[in-house]
Amino acid sequence: MTQHITDATADDADRTTAAARTGWWRDAVIYQVYPRSFADSNGDGMGDLPGVTARLPHLRRLGVDAVWLSPFYASPQADAGYDVADYRAVDPVFGTLADADDLVRAAHALGLRVIVDIVPNHCSDRHEWFRQALAEGPGSPLRERFHFRPGKGADGELPPNDWESVFGGPAWTRTADGAWYLHLFAPEQPDFNWEHPAVREEFRSVLRFWLDLGVDGFRVDVAHGLIKAPGLPDVGHGEQVKLLGVRPTPYFDQDGVHEVYRDWRAVLDSYDGERVAVAEAWTPTVERSARYLRPGELHQAFNFAYLTTEWDAAALRSVIDRSLAAVNAVGAPATWVLSNHDVVRHATRLAADDPARGLRRARAATLLMLALPGSAYLYQGEELGLPEVADLPDEVRQDPAFFRGSGRDGAGQEGTRDGCRVPLPWSGTRPPFGFGPVEGGPSWLPQPAAWKDLTVEAQEADPGSTLSLYRAALAARRAHPALGAGDAVEWLESPDGVLVFRRRAAAGSGGAVVVAVNLTDRPVTLPVPGQSLLSSANSEPSGAKFDGAAAGAVVPPDTTVWWAA
Repeated sequence: MTQHITDATADDADRTTAAARTGWWRDAVIYQVYPRSFADSNGDGMGDLPGVTARLPHLRRLGVDAVWLSPFYASPQADAGYDVADYRAVDPVFGTLADADDLVRAAHALGLRVIVDIVPNHCSDRHEWFRQALAEGPGSPLRERFHFRPGKGADGELPPNDWESVFGGPAWTRTADGAWYLHLFAPEQPDFNWEHPAVREEFRSVLRFWLDLGVDGFRVDVAHGLIKAPGLPDVGHGEQVKLLGVRPTPYFDQDGVHEVYRDWRAVLDSYDGERVAVAEAWTPTVERSARYLRPGELHQAFNFAYLTTEWDAAALRSVIDRSLAAVNAVGAPATWVLSNHDVVRHATRLAADDPARGLRRARAATLLMLALPGSAYLYQGEELGLPEVADLPDEVRQDPAFFRGSGRDGAGQEGTRDGCRVPLPWSGTRPPFGFGPVEGGPSWLPQPAAWKDLTVEAQEADPGSTLSLYRAALAARRAHPALGAGDAVEWLESPDGVLVFRRRAAAGSGGAVVVAVNLTDRPVTLPVPGQSLLSSANSEPSGAKFDGAAAGAVVPPDTTVWWAA
């Protein structure tokens, strides 16, 4: 690694103050690290915790407030670590428990908070509880901690109900003794029975284990899936299981899940330092998601309605208004996210047929998101403008949804998640682009040769690069309290296909910022409300293209502009 923890920037005092303030999570910018694809410290082709620690100065310089780590627990890796065999151990491929401790301490020394994944809906079929339940056979008390059921049919040869896996195929697997067990994801991921008190107590203990190590919070995987409807009734309508469904189902978003999170909130609140939890809750509406944020429950929930909204002015305005109304009703902050490890990168998703347009829209979407009230989540590599890698050969793919048919028939989780998980390019002109310590060394997924122009090293010296834009945007967000703060936007008059709104800071804490987003395919001329701060078309803060000429500011297509008003 070429970077070290001592590479601190000059704003130590400001960052230390920000890290210590209360309510830090209400407008934090949180960066998702997918450990296996972030940085490889030992040259085995797999990212690891020491690699993350060595690259923390990049995140500090970027200007984020916290780091969220996808799972690094002991796991057979049937689903990239989301099949956990031991919730209190680090998988050797990622390092050791001491490495996790070092990472948390190093992050805190840089003023960065640390959020870790917790996976409560299911575990690995190698988890000791499940292994023992299989070994002991029917009647084992440990089977009550999962969902074991007899099958239907004359000889029990049919699954107990019609539920299907998110990854495609039946959500049930038959054991050698004839029983069936439930897995809403891969067969290697049996679902826990959250009605069992031992399951609840185990996860209280797991939360305390990592809180005692010093983590600042948890991202709760499949937070909407823990409680199933009594009796596990058939779905009945024949709709393929998707994380974001439009109909109520007996396996997702059951009301009983909220009792679990009230219990968890009591654990979090018993620790100093405002420890938090964010729900990955794919619900049919933002109003249903907001239920996870009622007083005494979780702190945040990912806004997947926003993530899945098309590049359209009316649609975006509607989802922003609905999102803010839903979270304001329960006193919680909004969250905004454009990409993560489960979806196509937004630089590709926003214009799949035109990479240049996709990048323009991605940059504009980022400035829009960072100007909205609440907390923003960034996915590793988006600060480099990385596109989706859509042409990975079948022989290198590892997404279990791909192998269960979802990648071929468009069902379930689509089987395309490997394309957003390709390791990051840091430096150099050939793969693995500084991902590992050896030039030309391995990486667990291949990187496109064209990424030589997208490395951190290549972009640092370019004031117009996407990396420079992200750094400038996050610096401006810190400098202007109106950005990110509050709970509302003030919409201003604008032409069709354009969004214009004002953000106001709290009284006595600074002036307003006006934001304009041109989502059309033509330039638009707008009145100049003040001094230009930043444009997604021009990363330099001077904003020379938007200098306030008498005729107004010409905003190019697919561009967002910030003005200090």
